[in-house]
Amino acid sequence: MTARLWAAFAAVLLGLFLGVGLPAGSPAAQAAPASVSASEEAAESVQGTVRDPDREPLEGITITVAQDGAEVGSTTTDAEGRWSVPLPGPGAYTVTLDVSGLPEGVAPTTEDGEVLDDVQVRPGASQGVIFQLGTGETEQGRGGVPVGRVLQLVVDGIKFGAIIAITAVGLSLVFGTTKLINFAHGELVTIGAVAAYFLSTSPGNLPIILAAVLAMVVGGAVAGGFEVTLWRPLRRRGAGLIQMFIVAIGLSLLLRHLILIVFGSRRQQYDEYSLQTALTFGPVRITPRDLIITVLAFAIMIAVAVMLQRTRIGTAMRAVNDNRDLAEASGIDVQRVVLVVWVLGGALAAIGGVFFGLTQAIYSEMGFELLLLMFAGVILGGLGSAYGAMLGSVVIGLVSQLSTLWFPASLAYMWALLVMIIVLLVRPQGILGRRERVG
Repeated sequence: MTARLWAAFAAVLLGLFLGVGLPAGSPAAQAAPASVSASEEAAESVQGTVRDPDREPLEGITITVAQDGAEVGSTTTDAEGRWSVPLPGPGAYTVTLDVSGLPEGVAPTTEDGEVLDDVQVRPGASQGVIFQLGTGETEQGRGGVPVGRVLQLVVDGIKFGAIIAITAVGLSLVFGTTKLINFAHGELVTIGAVAAYFLSTSPGNLPIILAAVLAMVVGGAVAGGFEVTLWRPLRRRGAGLIQMFIVAIGLSLLLRHLILIVFGSRRQQYDEYSLQTALTFGPVRITPRDLIITVLAFAIMIAVAVMLQRTRIGTAMRAVNDNRDLAEASGIDVQRVVLVVWVLGGALAAIGGVFFGLTQAIYSEMGFELLLLMFAGVILGGLGSAYGAMLGSVVIGLVSQLSTLWFPASLAYMWALLVMIIVLLVRPQGILGRRERVG
């Protein structure tokens, strides 16, 4: 029965995914906000600095800005590699770097990396953009695949997979203890990212680290509140899994539209750590922000694993996950354990949303887009297995990034979902799942 339910759910999920549309996604956005000059009247512009792989400024490089196919302005970099183009107003712009002016051996690190689409400029803001440039020479591996590019995508995939993993753990624990497919889990991710944004910008103006911790509290409180006021009463009244799944979809849509009303439709960036010089480790480049996020994500996963194995509440969670009735007969307070699972899942989703917002952007549908990959990671790793969710999510992150070697970045999430479908057909219990989980 569970296998049929998940197969039907996968079909619904894929249909919704194709209906909403694939995200442009990839760390390719490259746009980050800069501060607005207080000495001048509020006027929108885009600006940046062009440097070669050795961090030396490049002079005389032409930058062109367009909107809806019409050129807005053009400029060239100065002796320090800096450039700035004034804009007619806020909105979405396309910024293009003229590669013909680049020195020999210098080229964008990604295909079509000289064009940055959908650069969002807020009213009165001077928006910063970054063109990632590397050496034109690539070490070729088998089949003509650039080894340096592969290593870079592996690092990006591990980082992305780690973010998916800490959000997917809560989703897996909730399913394991309640058998509920929580379609609204993605909105907890968005709530965490949005809460940290409002806390770290005006009027909160808190450091992003403190804002992230408070966002975890908000995410845990929201998830726990839904458990007490919605899910627990539904279980007591004998609501079936299908009915609760439909309620979860409705709750997801409601929360997403509420977030859209409060936060708006524009993509935003956190004010801190938006522009950083990347660290270089051979052919691999990573910003200090992304490195810290990756390390913290794995540290959180290790902490969750230790909690599940070494603490009484963790043991109780595993007992309820294995056999709810037997756990209750053994004296375990199942309702308390389920509440703790919801709070923990909400907190993990919230910090995952903050990490995702730091590496890319904050927008109203970010949680839903990440939810597709969370489900793929949970199914790949094994239904109801927290460790499986961690492993499966890292694999999904690697697949989505490495697929850009041969296919457009806009299709990266599609290949991750294809892996989920294949696993359902070949090994429904997942990598670490147990066969008895499948009815």
